[in-house]
Formats: sequence, C-alpha cells, structure tokens
Amino acid sequence: MKSKEELLNGLDAAPNQNSSWTQALLANTVLLPQQIPLSQLQQISPAALAYLGDAIYELYVRMFYLLPLQRPETYHRLVVAQVRAETQALHLRSLTPHLRETELEIVRRGRNAATGRPKRVDPGIYQQATSLETLIGYLYLTDYQRLTELLQILNLEQQ
Repeated sequence: MKSKEELLNGLDAAPNQNSSWTQALLANTVLLPQQIPLSQLQQISPAALAYLGDAIYELYVRMFYLLPLQRPETYHRLVVAQVRAETQALHLRSLTPHLRETELEIVRRGRNAATGRPKRVDPGIYQQATSLETLIGYLYLTDYQRLTELLQILNLEQQ
C-alpha cells in the first residue's frame, strides 16, 4: 500500500488557478462515453442542464480543494462557501464578459427556468446561480474544452 506522500507525488503545495494541478483535475473529470446527438441535446430542459451542472461544478470545487490535505470539516466548509447561490452568482458575473453569444443564450434560458428557490436566497441571486449551473451542464455535454477554459477563470479562494 502506498503512503499518502507517494500517492500525491510530492504535491504538497496548494494549487493555483493556472497550475498543472487544475488542468489535471479538469482533464480527469469523467467524460461521457458517447456524444449526445444535437436533436436530443436540444430537448434537454434548462432545469435538467442545471441539475447536471450543479454536480459537475461541485465535483470541480471538491477536487480543487483536495490539496493540501485537510480535515473533512475543512473540506466541507471550503466547498459549501463556493457552491452557495451567492458565490455562484458572483462567478457568473465574473464569467459574463468571457461568454460567447450561444453561451449567453444558455445563461438566459437557465435564468428563466429557475423556480422553487430557497427562502433564504434572493430570487435574482438564485436565478443567476441556476444560470451558471445550466451553462456548466450545457458545456459539459457540448464543449468540454470550453468548460475547462471558463472554470479556470473562476477565482476560487485558497484557504
């Protein structure tokens, strides 16, 4: 059995946004075994894309904070701070200048599909968070390289 040090190959520094660690974690995220045909992709609702995008975004954030090694409570605190609606809305606003027309249309569709918000969250914030998740879900299915580019722009906080 290998030790933690052997498994981490000496990676004991916190990753930064432009590091090979960030690129590696994005490259190793599970991709679909086959492409979804465009006709079927267009039938997927924005809510379903947001559902997928939520999972992909949380996986990305969890992998981002994996190093340096921490206690589970610390991982949880770091991840929850990034996946809350308010932070996702901030991330969407920071990405907006970088988005293409088709991506802006997906964001608009996601915003309009946001329903059933939690009571603690302002409706506009919830719509923006859902829009980000919709965009992530869409890009995961259609243009993984572009998703990678956009995720690397996000300023996740190092703690």
